[in-house]
Amino acid sequence: MSDSTEIDKPAFTIRNMEERDLNEIVRLERIIFPDPWPKSAFAEQISGEGWGALVAEAEGELVGYGCYFTVDIEAHLTNIAVREDFRRKSVANALLNIILERVAADGCQYLLLEVRQSNSIARTFYEKRGFRTLYQRPNYYRRPVEDALVMVYYLDSN
Repeated sequence: MSDSTEIDKPAFTIRNMEERDLNEIVRLERIIFPDPWPKSAFAEQISGEGWGALVAEAEGELVGYGCYFTVDIEAHLTNIAVREDFRRKSVANALLNIILERVAADGCQYLLLEVRQSNSIARTFYEKRGFRTLYQRPNYYRRPVEDALVMVYYLDSN
């Protein structure tokens, strides 16, 4: 008899983003976001100084990714996305955990991000993780035009 309280979670692994991932990342980016980044932006994420990028993989397929940038004591979460069929399965949480560990190890004191004001699912996710809204950035997003909320997570107080 099986334990009915057990939740069947798909297994996934997280690793550094590589050049061979870029075409699939761009494909997912176009599906997930109304204003997707170009391939060149992701190429910079894996090769530029201060940049970092991760992918989540399940059964050989990319199911999510997260990118960040560090400079001095400041870090920016530049992009985090999860394929629709893998949402609510801890993928974004795992990506964010590793990013937080890495930026803290780099000596950063806080992590900033921008999120669409209308994206209540993402905002709730970040708030549950301890992010707080700092201010609103008017007309930050282009397609469609929308304000961003700038949120912060203080690494030394959590």
